[in-house]
Amino acid sequence: MAVQFRPLSFVLGAEVTGVDIRKPIATDVLGEINQGFLQYSVLLFRGTPVTRAEHIAFSRHFGEVDNNDRAQRIRHPEYHEIQIITSKIKTTTDPNAFAGQVWHSDQSYSTQPAKATLLHALDVPPIGGDTMFANMYLAFEALSEPMQKIVEGLHAVHFGGKARLDNSTPERAAETARQNLPSAHPLVQVHPETGRKSLFIGGKVKQIVGMHPDESATLVQFLCNHAAQPRFLYRHQWQKEDVLLWDNRCTNHIGLGDYDRAYPRNIDRTTVKGLPAGYAYSGPVHYQGPRL
Repeated sequence: MAVQFRPLSFVLGAEVTGVDIRKPIATDVLGEINQGFLQYSVLLFRGTPVTRAEHIAFSRHFGEVDNNDRAQRIRHPEYHEIQIITSKIKTTTDPNAFAGQVWHSDQSYSTQPAKATLLHALDVPPIGGDTMFANMYLAFEALSEPMQKIVEGLHAVHFGGKARLDNSTPERAAETARQNLPSAHPLVQVHPETGRKSLFIGGKVKQIVGMHPDESATLVQFLCNHAAQPRFLYRHQWQKEDVLLWDNRCTNHIGLGDYDRAYPRNIDRTTVKGLPAGYAYSGPVHYQGPRL
């Protein structure tokens, strides 16, 4: 059976059938999958109970897989390429009491942002806990021509979350700080494979380089609100054993906390490294940015 793509929404995403990613994949089939990846930005392999070794092997088809040296607290003790994303059973009903609750592109705070992310759903709640994706190509293309010209000349400063390295000594704390400097990136990215332009903005952006604080705050808020409009979005409803692959270079995503914490939510994650980009930012910080 040939590889087929069934669109999941009008704006992005497709379910892939006709291939078993747990087995060796022929070169021509890999080429078809990659073309689908570039066309749809988000690919779903539904009901695929991959082992961790198979998860890593499939991820390597898309580039070098991060071994999570900067996320040692949550990486698998044997399979270092795997991050264990676990929301344990809790009594809290706070929808923000988990990671990933802002719109973002993975590792945007780094000078080597992620190319792709692959998630494997091990346990999911019966209702809720969805992940939403935004098509950042369309978000850029929907801006007026004058606004496109303004943002194409600007750089945004992306900040990471809490450092995950060992801070037990002053020396290790200094190393943590050094490795987690914010990064500045162009607000408009040109995809290295498709050549299309997209916005590179999200909840990790705190300011625009060189702008007055009031100008920066207003523009960041506008662009984040603009990119999160329903016309650019796909909402993925997880099922157990889903494998989901997405292109961080032209999408944003957000995890939703709208589920009963009496149920566990366990997901394995691999991250494919992208190209070096942007630069480490050491200038003044004057705006904390929106939490969207």
